[in-house]
Amino acid sequence: MFAQMKHMAIVSSNCNQEGDFYRDVFGLKRSGLARAGGAVVVRDGYVGLNLNPRAPGRQAGFDHFGFEVENVETVFARVNEKYPKIKILKRPGNRPFAGISLHDPAGNVFDLSQKGMENRRDLYVDSDQAMPRRVSHIALRVLEPDMIAEFYRTVFDLLELEKPAGDPNHYLSDGQVTLAIFPWQITDYEGSGIERPALDHIGFKVESMPAFKADLEKYIAANSPAADDRPEKNPEREVRRNLFAKCCFGQFQMSDPDGVLIDVSEA
Repeated sequence: MFAQMKHMAIVSSNCNQEGDFYRDVFGLKRSGLARAGGAVVVRDGYVGLNLNPRAPGRQAGFDHFGFEVENVETVFARVNEKYPKIKILKRPGNRPFAGISLHDPAGNVFDLSQKGMENRRDLYVDSDQAMPRRVSHIALRVLEPDMIAEFYRTVFDLLELEKPAGDPNHYLSDGQVTLAIFPWQITDYEGSGIERPALDHIGFKVESMPAFKADLEKYIAANSPAADDRPEKNPEREVRRNLFAKCCFGQFQMSDPDGVLIDVSEA
């Protein structure tokens, strides 16, 4: 594939706790390298997850994702030709993945990297390997899903997966990870706190749901109450939980210690 979704980032006030959670519950490899400000990097063998410290004025949560491409110049040419209003920003060299950042037509920011790019370091230079628990999809809610899906197909050559008749969502694959694009409607949040169009959740596939749940309960027992903030445990979040549960990929919905939503299914 021309492009692969190799990067995600969460902004957190508890990077160490988040790193321990993804290591202990999902088996992600945690980097031993110290990063500025206490940032932590974990990886599932294919996708790297940066846990970046929250700074004043910056919202916590699932912040952005990123592509590794064969040639960044091809991306620039496609964006400039079809989406001339989109600006491209070169990032400081201290980022382990992002050499470049830009955004889609809805303003969702993503990072861009290329194999061999000089800033790449840490777990992002490790060879890919199959892991029993891995990132399977990234979900995005937008006002114009057809337009945004066309952007990612055009710029990154993502493959549109088949879907049932009447399904309003788009499912775009890089061969390993799926970008699920859902329509955002304010009426979906009736009876709940309203969330803006943005990245929605992270999806994981696990080798065994019983084994995964056992590891999750073990983590919760050792770290309660901070970890026990899953949507199904809080009746006030019933509306949001039901909206989240509509994702066709998931079997089990939960959140990480910082409240980032996670959809889990058995491989």
